Amino acid sequence: MRLRSARDRSFVGRSEELEKFRAALRHEPGAPVVFYVHGPGGVGKTTLLRRFADEAAQAGRLVVPVDGRQIDPSPTGLETEAAKAASCREAVLLIDSFEHCDGLEGWLRERFLPSLHERTLTVVAARVPASMAWSCDLAWSDSLEVLKLGPLDCGTAAAFLAERGVPPELRDGVLAFAGGHPLALSLAASAGACTPAMRSAWTPTPDVIAELLDTLIGELPSRHHRLALQTAAHTMTTTESLLGAVVGEEHAAETFDWLRQLPFCDSGGHGLVLDQLVAEALDRDLRWRDPQGYEQMHHRAGLHLLHQARTVAEPDAIHAVRALAYLKRYGPMEPYFKDVAHEAETTEQALHPRDHDAVLRMTEQTEGPRSAHIVRYWLRRQPTAFWAYRSAGSGRLVAFMALLRLTAPGDEADTDPMAAAAWEHIEHRGRLRAGRHMCMARFMVHPQAYGKVSPVGLQMRLRICKDWIRSQGLAWSFVATPHAQLWGPLLRHHGHPPLAQTPWDGGRTLTLFGRDWRTTPAQTWFDRTQPGPLHEPAVTHETSDGETPLNRAEFDSAVREALRHLHDPVALEKNPLLASRLLPKPTHPQDGDCVTALRNLICETLNSLLDNPRQTKMHAAVTTTYVARVRTQEAAAKRLGLPYSTYRRHLRQGTERVCELMWWRQTSPNPLDADATRVDSPRLTEHE
Repeated sequence: MRLRSARDRSFVGRSEELEKFRAALRHEPGAPVVFYVHGPGGVGKTTLLRRFADEAAQAGRLVVPVDGRQIDPSPTGLETEAAKAASCREAVLLIDSFEHCDGLEGWLRERFLPSLHERTLTVVAARVPASMAWSCDLAWSDSLEVLKLGPLDCGTAAAFLAERGVPPELRDGVLAFAGGHPLALSLAASAGACTPAMRSAWTPTPDVIAELLDTLIGELPSRHHRLALQTAAHTMTTTESLLGAVVGEEHAAETFDWLRQLPFCDSGGHGLVLDQLVAEALDRDLRWRDPQGYEQMHHRAGLHLLHQARTVAEPDAIHAVRALAYLKRYGPMEPYFKDVAHEAETTEQALHPRDHDAVLRMTEQTEGPRSAHIVRYWLRRQPTAFWAYRSAGSGRLVAFMALLRLTAPGDEADTDPMAAAAWEHIEHRGRLRAGRHMCMARFMVHPQAYGKVSPVGLQMRLRICKDWIRSQGLAWSFVATPHAQLWGPLLRHHGHPPLAQTPWDGGRTLTLFGRDWRTTPAQTWFDRTQPGPLHEPAVTHETSDGETPLNRAEFDSAVREALRHLHDPVALEKNPLLASRLLPKPTHPQDGDCVTALRNLICETLNSLLDNPRQTKMHAAVTTTYVARVRTQEAAAKRLGLPYSTYRRHLRQGTERVCELMWWRQTSPNPLDADATRVDSPRLTEHE
């Protein structure tokens, strides 16, 4: 009785499931005789079956429990354990962990359950859902009730923590991690959450994560399956091609099929999606357990997603950019991207002329009459640059953005000081060539969240990033904002430093942020999404004047070594090139990642091979080998469709060319000139 009273006090939620079970105990008309309960490990199946047992015992029924983990998984083994239920008219048979009885589901459905008395009530609990054969068999349509257990609702989860003695000030932290997952809530409550040392804050310890994962997942078939699971936990959605980029193409199909069978993995329109709690636990565990492996997995996934964002069909582009931006949740920009996985409650459309007056009112309300005058100018000059954001429910216009695209200065300098400042900066660095353009995010107005991070603002940022990644001929990008303090860290993170400021209405100041895309490739944009330093930086080996005393042979060896370890930050930290004249001295805290700077420089130099049509095959060979990270050179040759000897020749020539361009940059009068590899570098001979 004492144990049952304790269970009654600690049991919360599941009222709907309990009511259905009680109705079946009372043999009410229409009540099922078999319940199939399923859900991931730790969601509370066993706890619910214990409560069912207490309810059945109180009703005077014979309770026959069977643990699928403890029996011989054969018809004879199950019949032996359930013998009492087969011989009693009013028995309640409770079969837990049925997923361990592999192969018995058909026999249970077709042979064993029909042999029981019609008043015997059976509950089967498993991690995996019931097969389609149950629903296809009309004989079971009125006799079976399938109960899918999900997380507890927020109120019930909070009540659970209160019952377990977790202080009110810690409950939000526990709920943020555990959500409504019963096992995670229980582990958090029992892992010191109510001890004095944890009174100020709570975060899950490695022990909590390990125990949670052990229950949720258990043993994994291989290290490839583990890496696939970790990749699925780290990314927004998982496809077979993404797994190919991370675990290897030879393991992609097998691990993808395995993932989609897991009880905490759902199939969505764009790929597989893990349960949020499982994903967070896995990600925390890998980052703690193997920081270097974590960063490598992140980088491989990111390179694939960047390529996907560049190349997918236009209707899928925004989702592809969203999937890439999802990786920023793991770095210092997390506050800007924590809700990136959630679809906004607004739709994005091209602005309609009938909305012009509403846009002008929004602008005057938020930024004043001067800004409204400039919006009116751009509506006349470039109406297709405006995007409207409407409530998905009512269709009402709630926000707008202007993303201008300009190829040459016009009369806008007389009207818009931000456009004038942008053109002045471009002219100072060199005019745009034919086929090049600049884009400027000039207005991002959402009155309800003006000057705040919001889901609508995230939609706008994804649109801007899409333009940066996919636009052909982009030379410069600019962002003008009256909220530099809010958006400055994010824009600097994206390589857009502040370039100009102008006093504005209401005591505000407009700030122009910008970037020259001619000097740095889109690869740099991705590299800035890395989770941040996961290890202490190594000491660089500098001489007194800051240069490394390498001769040409040593320099070429260092370049080749950097190419081989392009995605290994620990190895790159030891590369002598870090102390060379190639890299600028960091002037801003966020510019101090010399490893990223070296990686960017090598990628820029490699991409400069595309300036000469005779070098495209070299570029393809080096890129496939070192950037795409094909696991063997034989596989690289196969991917390129080349004989192995031809591939090897292109790879040797391409590597030599990268070494030559890097050396030219090292020895030029101004090695930090980003165009050195494009303007003054030596050219290939016809023989080459």
